Amino acid sequence: MKHYLIVGGTRGIGAALATQLIGEGHSVTIWARNAVDVDGAHFFINNPAERAPDLTGLPDVLDGLVYCPGSINLKPFARLSVDDFLQDFQINVLGAVRTLQSVAPLLKKSNHASVVLFSSVAATLGMPFHASVASSKAAIEGLVKSLAAEWAPAIRVNGIAPSLTNTSLAEKLLNSADKMDAAAKRHPLQKVGDPKEVAAMAAFLLSPQAGWISGQILHVDGGMSTLKN
Repeated sequence: MKHYLIVGGTRGIGAALATQLIGEGHSVTIWARNAVDVDGAHFFINNPAERAPDLTGLPDVLDGLVYCPGSINLKPFARLSVDDFLQDFQINVLGAVRTLQSVAPLLKKSNHASVVLFSSVAATLGMPFHASVASSKAAIEGLVKSLAAEWAPAIRVNGIAPSLTNTSLAEKLLNSADKMDAAAKRHPLQKVGDPKEVAAMAAFLLSPQAGWISGQILHVDGGMSTLKN
């Protein structure tokens, strides 16, 4: 049995990942802003995007960390304020940094520690109205590669870059049949992402089967980043 920490594990991809890992017999601790039960998980209120997290309740050894919080703040560049950029950076990058710095000693005690962070297809594929979120997610990709080099061979660090996934975060973009259909048709695989599909990649990256993978950004994006539709 492994011990995993999921930050933002009460909804969407994080909740799907927690359910999968618990079903495989692992111990899962969830940090989130609000109390929401995920069956079988140990839950604590922590919001690393705002402050250093409280480590109460964590085991002495962590085998893996997944940082799931994200933002979808889509506006024309002229309407984006500096505060918009700062807020996206706080959620996507500084929250991950605070978490990583806090739990690094616990990860280093594991024989097979793995970290998974989340980028976005928009970090590498230029998309209108994504300037703020793409900037912060591109920073995540830099963080993945820098830490993978610095923490090797003790801790593997990888990233996942999804395209639009059917979660509560994307609700405004997918809240009608017409919007869902239009979003699906923008992808070569003609569908919007399922949280379980993205969670499955995260679970693989945490597992010993991915033991020779580090410093990579895996695109789980329906072909969006590399295929012409």
